[in-house]
Amino acid sequence: MKRRSLSLLAVVALTAACGGEDRAGEFGSDPGGTTVTLMTHDSFAISDSVWEAFTAETGVTVELLQVGDAGAMVSEAILTKDAPIADVLFGVDNTFLQRGLDASLFQPYESPNLDRVLDELKLDDENRVTPISFGDVCINYWIDALPGAAVPTTLEDLTDERYAGQLVVQSPETSSPGLAFLLATIVGTDDWEQFWSDLVANDVGIAAGWEDAYYGEFIAGGGERSIVVSYASSPPAEVIFADPPIDVAPTGVLLDSCFRQIEFAGVLAGAANPAGAAALIDFMLTDTFQEDVPLNMFVFPASQSAALPPEFVEHTTVPIAPHIMDPAEIEANRDAWVDRWVEIVLG
Repeated sequence: MKRRSLSLLAVVALTAACGGEDRAGEFGSDPGGTTVTLMTHDSFAISDSVWEAFTAETGVTVELLQVGDAGAMVSEAILTKDAPIADVLFGVDNTFLQRGLDASLFQPYESPNLDRVLDELKLDDENRVTPISFGDVCINYWIDALPGAAVPTTLEDLTDERYAGQLVVQSPETSSPGLAFLLATIVGTDDWEQFWSDLVANDVGIAAGWEDAYYGEFIAGGGERSIVVSYASSPPAEVIFADPPIDVAPTGVLLDSCFRQIEFAGVLAGAANPAGAAALIDFMLTDTFQEDVPLNMFVFPASQSAALPPEFVEHTTVPIAPHIMDPAEIEANRDAWVDRWVEIVLG
């Protein structure tokens, strides 16, 4: 649900009894009885039983190296690329993907399980990275605070005086969903700079990160604002974590506002254990891994064969036509767009 700022590097060994079949990777050596190091972001979470299944199948133990948010993780991988500190990187999304590709971080690997992945998620035709999951950053609103006709249906609606003082967003300087929402407005409005000027005039709230916005200023956390930048998967999270339990999500999603974030995994060039890395990427596309993703990280599995948990089926909608942008265009313009946003909103 969020990406935190850079934290102290931590290595967590995820061990289980070795057993099952040995597996030879595409890179020509048997990964059985080895370890593989997975570099990822601080919000990565997978059940212990899933790692145990991987170890039982391959004999490989996963060491988890968590390195801040997606941007910090990619920066760390670039700084250490001449002597990689991991074998696999997971969690680079399409807003930072081109930076990793331009730095030649990855060696191509086409998993035999790639045919399970939705074609629209495959952004690299050289298979340097493999889609593993996706999520949609969207406007969320508190249903009871915006009943009936008061619910916004387009991005431009958010500038209407009816919503004055109601919207809180995250800064794209410090927040992954904040950057994704900025990109949604660039793609999804006729004049994004004027749109943001209008939001400022409409008393938009600015938070440093997702948690500050959602559990600070938004009604869900006791705040007074009824509209927030969050995720298409936030409504099922509201149901799952509700205390006391509830049957209906209290939040809705403005589907016109959604920007798709796709998370990728890749074998790092110069990896100490490329065969183990290939085995791990293959495993990350199995139903065992994919079906564990939604309730741990509240994103959607990339594989079409993975079943969604009932809470996702009942309480969320996957946007049919989310906003998306070429990773190369994002990389070429990100800094300039964020600087201009700062001038308009904070200047």
